[in-house]
Order: sequence, then C-alpha cells, then structure tokens
Amino acid sequence: MSVRALESNTTRVSLVILAVIASGAALFWLRGILTPLALAVFLAVMVDGFARMIRTRLPWVTERAALPMAIVLSVLLFGISTFVIAENASTFISQLVAYTPRLNGLIAQVAGMVDVPVPPTVNELFAQLNLGSYLANAAKGLQGFATDAFFILIYLGFIIASRRGFQRKVVRLFPHSAERHEATQAFRRIRDGVESYLWVQTVTGLIIAVSSWLAMWAIGLDNAIFWAFLIFMASYIPVIGGAVGILAPPIFALIQFPTFWPALILLGVLQAIQFVVGNIILPRMQGNTLNMDPVVVLLSLAFWGAIWGMAGMFLSTPLTVMAMVILAQFNGSRWLAILMSADGQPENQPDAHHEKPAVQPRASTSRKREPKV
Repeated sequence: MSVRALESNTTRVSLVILAVIASGAALFWLRGILTPLALAVFLAVMVDGFARMIRTRLPWVTERAALPMAIVLSVLLFGISTFVIAENASTFISQLVAYTPRLNGLIAQVAGMVDVPVPPTVNELFAQLNLGSYLANAAKGLQGFATDAFFILIYLGFIIASRRGFQRKVVRLFPHSAERHEATQAFRRIRDGVESYLWVQTVTGLIIAVSSWLAMWAIGLDNAIFWAFLIFMASYIPVIGGAVGILAPPIFALIQFPTFWPALILLGVLQAIQFVVGNIILPRMQGNTLNMDPVVVLLSLAFWGAIWGMAGMFLSTPLTVMAMVILAQFNGSRWLAILMSADGQPENQPDAHHEKPAVQPRASTSRKREPKV
C-alpha cells in the first residue's frame, strides 16, 4: 500500500470518527425534539407492519382498509395497556401501605445481619428520603410524558399521512434506476430488520410474561397480572428488561410472604423461564435476521440510554440496526458496519469475493475438431 493510499484511509477513518462524535452530540442536544420523532417513526413502522400482516392473514381486506384497521387495533391495544397499568397500580400502592409491618420486620432482620443496633422504620426512611422532592420530580416526569405522547401522536399522524408521497420522493432523490434500487433495498433491510426484531421480542415477551404469570399465580403473589404486564413491557429493553423481570417479583414476594421460600422458588422459576426463552427459543426465532454482535447490543443500550434515557433504551436495538445498514452503504464507513455485525456481513448478503463465479460461455462448437494423431 502506498503512502498516499494510507494517508487517504487514515483521513477517511478520522472523518468517520469525528462524524460519529458530532452526531452523538447533536442527538444529545436535540433529544427533546428527536425523541418524540424517533418514537413516532418506530410506531409508524410498527403500524405499517401490522397493516401488511393483516393483509397477509386476511386476503379479503383491501390495502386501503388495512392501514385504518391497524391504527384502530394499535390504539385499542394502547388503551387496554394504559387501563391495566392504571387499574393495578393503585391496588399495588395500597397493598404496599398494608405491608408496612412486614417491611419493618425485614429491615430489622437486615439490620441484625449487619450489626445495626437501632434499625430505622419505613416511616423514618421515607422521612429521610424527602418524598416531597421525589413526588415533585415524578409529577414533572408524568407531565413530560403526557407532552411527549401528544407530540408523538402528532408526528405519527403526519408520518402516516405523508407515506403516499414517499415513492415520488425516492424517484426525485435517486433519478438513476440503479441508485434508486440500492436505496430501496437499504430501506427494506431497515424495515425488515426492525419488524423482525419487534415480532421476535413480542412473541418471546408474551411467552415470558404468560409463563411468569402462571408461576406467580401458583405461588399466590399479589397483582400477578400487573407484574406479568410489566415483565412483557420490560422485555423490549435488552439485558435490563430481563434482570427486572427476574428480580422485581421475588423482592415483593419477600414483603408479602412470612418466609423466604416463596421468593426463592419464584426467583428460580423466573430465572429458568428467562434462560429457556433467551437461550433456546429466541435464537431459533431470531436466526440471522438481526445480525448484530452481542457486545454491540450492550454498547448501544448504554449509548442510547445515556443520550435519550428510557426511550433510548427502548429504541436502542432498532436504531442500531438502522445505523448498521446505513453505514454499510458507504465505503468510508463500511468497516464500522462490519464490526457491528455478528458475521461480518452487515447487509446479510455474501461479499463479492464469496459469490459464485459467473459461468463462462462455452466455446463455439461450429469449429471442426482436430484429428487425433
């Protein structure tokens, strides 16, 4: 490799690294604007995939009727989810108040283990925590969530309304058919990757939630439906969601039951459910559709969580899939996409040097054979 080529590659890599840093800073500074937009795009992709699934499963539904049907069903699912959370959250909080004596007993046991002579009570701990400031922050967070939800719905409406002109925009942006075909293929890879991720996480999340509900119901844990719903929602967050689903119900089983055995049994069962789904069912369903390195999944969770908070954790995997496909389209950034992929093929296609060589045309048979000597 010549010195000029080496300098060119070094300059290209340096520009890519600076562009990534600048993009991360811009995403952080504009998170108030971009987070609702990203969630709206995510919901639009989900609604579009839902509509195409309806057309596949129900051939008698027309293309014009499939999208409104998908929107109505999505709104109904969102409403049911909100009702389940609101209905069970109040019951959960009231039961926590009733468990105050049990909490005092657990605090006394833990204090005895660490040699604390006078253990504090729950009321004293709440007084030291200054619940007023926490409640104010929680109220501010709920207000911000309501505002974000309003903007997400507005963005979602405009995105769905503007999808008819998407094809014309692609034609204008890429007048040459080869470039247009390549851009369309990249968009389809992003869409298929996100939809495949959603489908796999939804099915495996339902399996984990239903199995966990059966285990909690068998033990007699209060608010088992509420916990199962939270486990299902947490399954969309890599790594952290699984930890929450395993640890949170046994912790509250310690509060509810007088002995440690129900909590230990529940912890073992939930751990077994997560292990079976995560190591047997999930890899078979996922296959090579995601094609992301596990280390990249962890890094993307930390990166997007630091930039956009909980919304970033929820969107970390779809956003990283999209970034990997886009980076694979350019020679200067393709090396990043290769490092992010699991098998070194970020486009889920074999490299050029792995393709079968073209069949050489046979020589013309019209020429007379030479006589053997």
